[in-house]
Amino acid sequence: MTDAAIDYAAVFQGLPGMVALLTPDLVYADANEEFLRMSGRTREQVVGRFLFDVFPDNPNDPAATGMRNLEISLRRVLSTGERDTMALQRYDVESTRCPGEWEQRYWSPVNAAVLDLDGKVVLLVHRVEEVTELIRARGTSGSGRTRVLEAELYTRARELQEVNERLRSAHAREREVALALQEAMLPTRRQSASHQIAVRYRPAVGSLNVCGDWYDVVDLVRGNRIGVSVGDVVGHGLAAAGVMGQLRSALSATSRVADGPAEALNVLGRYANVVDGAESATVVTTFVDFDRHTITYSSAGHPPPVLVHPDGRVEFLDQATDPPLDARPDPMPRPQAETMFSRGCTLVLYTDGLIERRREDIDTGLARLADSLVRHRNTDPEALADAVLLELLPHGGATDDTALVIVRL
Repeated sequence: MTDAAIDYAAVFQGLPGMVALLTPDLVYADANEEFLRMSGRTREQVVGRFLFDVFPDNPNDPAATGMRNLEISLRRVLSTGERDTMALQRYDVESTRCPGEWEQRYWSPVNAAVLDLDGKVVLLVHRVEEVTELIRARGTSGSGRTRVLEAELYTRARELQEVNERLRSAHAREREVALALQEAMLPTRRQSASHQIAVRYRPAVGSLNVCGDWYDVVDLVRGNRIGVSVGDVVGHGLAAAGVMGQLRSALSATSRVADGPAEALNVLGRYANVVDGAESATVVTTFVDFDRHTITYSSAGHPPPVLVHPDGRVEFLDQATDPPLDARPDPMPRPQAETMFSRGCTLVLYTDGLIERRREDIDTGLARLADSLVRHRNTDPEALADAVLLELLPHGGATDDTALVIVRL
């Protein structure tokens, strides 16, 4: 049977467990028959209504936290896109037959995200295991020991949830520290005062771990030249941010005295060989000579820079690409290429978060970038950078860190 022949709406309604679909605003989009039956609600009482209007916390019990915990879980799934399994929860549900009376219920929820092609959360899947009857049966017909074990189980489930909350808070604090470290190590403004340059860094939205994307712009010795680089360290968190800082600083110093970008990457590669966590880091560096109107470049496994000409012609600088840093047991000289530019051209360097999407060929992302750059090529670099980020990053926020440098030549 093909996918086209499967009635997925009927499959959803026939699922044996309680399953509901929620919008990002926490409004019920649908609920299967088992969900309606077990919750004692009709479709009209559920679909199209706000979750906590349908199932509020018991106002007569100040200690009631079931719905509060559920909202925290759902908000977490919305921000991270990751599934969240909740501990056993006690919910007091208002009786539909006797308004004002509340029934004690025990549910075990799991919440998951439905993502679109850009990685944005478009729906929440809320699945519930109803265990109220099991708890009641064991509590009434079982021995005193059974009742003690049930109470212990419930207590331990709540403790587990509290531990998970503390772990998530710790990860969130680590992310804040890593972001602060990353921002401190990245140049807040371009170091070359005589050229139009825009720089941007966007951390991934919802991720608990900041990544190792970076950029750098330096004035070079000998002539009217600048070095422009971007790179990406494999890994997450403080470790990746620390490695990023070491590589950026090393390349910044090396570029100032190297004969060309290939030599700068040769030296950086040898340095990366002794830096833990620098394996497979990617970087591309360009030397821009404004007197000769040339761009010399070399890439260590990084997406190619883009040169946009005033007439709209797009040139990807992909003629000097080599494996990532520290990818070879015995380092070999890096390749180097050169291209000419005219006044008014725009040079763009970026990291893969700007162009890569799930289940999409990278050429599609490169074409999308080229199209945006061409359409906005006559704006100044600052406005161009904002326009590119607005058009290329998912509307729900980037799913990967993104660094961007734009130079008007």
